[in-house]
Amino acid sequence: MAKHNKIGEIGEEIALKHLIDNEYLILERNWRYRKSEVDIIAKYNDILIFIEVKTRSSDYFGKPESFVNEKKKQMLYDAASAYTHEINHTWEVRFDIISVLHTEKQTTIEHFKDAFFPGV
Repeated sequence: MAKHNKIGEIGEEIALKHLIDNEYLILERNWRYRKSEVDIIAKYNDILIFIEVKTRSSDYFGKPESFVNEKKKQMLYDAASAYTHEINHTWEVRFDIISVLHTEKQTTIEHFKDAFFPGV
């Protein structure tokens, strides 16, 4: 497995633990729609949340969350639209980013709630 894939898996596990520890209900992991993948789909209270996890082993080129570009946001929105249609969704939707910086010395996690609004 490539190093960047391994660090991505580690980051997703860290994010998942963070969400579970904060009483989020995990509905899906790595949910795919066409060419898009949503890392985590969760529910918290009455909010359906689509979560992009970005993990880096260094912030030399920028913080992990800065790598969620406009194309990725649009792909997440398209996947979210398909998912909400599939489950006949009727409650509030939110898009979050979980940023994981996982170095040899420490791991930091930041959870950006309502991180972006696709299409705006």
